Amino acid sequence: MSEPKEPRLPPRERVFSGMRPTGRLHLGHLLGALPNWVRLQEDYDCFYCVADLHALTTRFDNVAGMKADGVEMVADWIAVGIDPERSVIFRQSDVREHSELALLLGMLVPVSWLTRVPSYKEQISELGEHIATFGFLGYPVLQTADIILYKAGRVPVGEDQVSHLELAREIVRRFNGLYGPVFPEPRAILTETPRLQGLDGRKMSKSYGNTIDLADDAETVRKKVMSMYTDPARKTLRDAGHPEACNVFSYHSFFEAPPAELDEIDRACRAAAIGCTECKGRLADRVVGMLEPIQKRRSRLMTEPGRIEAILEDGRQRAQKVASEVLGEACEAIGI
Repeated sequence: MSEPKEPRLPPRERVFSGMRPTGRLHLGHLLGALPNWVRLQEDYDCFYCVADLHALTTRFDNVAGMKADGVEMVADWIAVGIDPERSVIFRQSDVREHSELALLLGMLVPVSWLTRVPSYKEQISELGEHIATFGFLGYPVLQTADIILYKAGRVPVGEDQVSHLELAREIVRRFNGLYGPVFPEPRAILTETPRLQGLDGRKMSKSYGNTIDLADDAETVRKKVMSMYTDPARKTLRDAGHPEACNVFSYHSFFEAPPAELDEIDRACRAAAIGCTECKGRLADRVVGMLEPIQKRRSRLMTEPGRIEAILEDGRQRAQKVASEVLGEACEAIGI
């Protein structure tokens, strides 16, 4: 009996990931996905995508500014350390093979697989029935096409996204079982994402308007920090504080306050020897100082006319070269 065939793999393992251009990036991204993307460049061939087609699944009726949002987002990526020489940075809709492969995959994916995705009904409940479209239902199919179009063996995800990746693996198994071993099954690179709360104590989200954005200037950062939710039990300066219940204190730890300073703030807060205004002022200084070099790099990029579009065009060419070859393999396997 002959050994089962394996997909033809690239010489260096690839990583694929993307973000939807739905507004400016914020501190949550800076602590979460972005530093991991930067690290992955050392060991993998990375494909990072402006997922504008995915943005259409919930933003089809509000496309104004979407392209500009994508340009701003890429500027943020590069400013924090994504290197367009080492990583392929491109706009999803510029590589038509994404849509073509998604269409082919859609022919073999049962509807029941899509309706059982946990986020499907949750997001319809949260955002409204108007997003219950064919495209929104097929979001995981397009997501799978994005990954396997580059034969990406690894996908950086948080724990809450593992089920989405398992569906992609199911789709790959079904395709390979029907037509032959074209695609590898992508595996997760689990990323620890700190639970950074928004300014109001809820999850940090652009839709809540409770973010500190990477592009915010120093004055805006200070105003936002001063508005932050703090220990609700501390009514006056004389009241003892509870740092473990204070959003501002959590930010100090997330943004690398020295251990000695953290201990000092903790003790002073519990002893009512430091007020919330002083504590917020220290945090604002820390955040402003951390964002300053990122914003300088970002500003240089944005003052070069056409620079980001040139990076995206170079990325399109590099991505399309791979995508065209892999889609060709898939079509040959199917017989079309």
